[in-house]
Amino acid sequence: MGAKRIINGKTLTCIHCGGDSFDERQAQLNTSGMTFLKLDWLNKSATVFVGETCGRLEWFLDVNEG
Repeated sequence: MGAKRIINGKTLTCIHCGGDSFDERQAQLNTSGMTFLKLDWLNKSATVFVGETCGRLEWFLDVNEG
């Protein structure tokens, strides 16, 4: 079940449908160089919020909720 999210002091709102309820996931940002060297685990991760109403993805590198 999604929840309202406040990112860096602003309420996250979907620019497509206007919804304000999001599920949270993590995604690894793979690069071809690190994959070639078999060092994928060194890649950065992003926080991904999935809109509960329409499924739109909102990606953030640094998230300060609250």
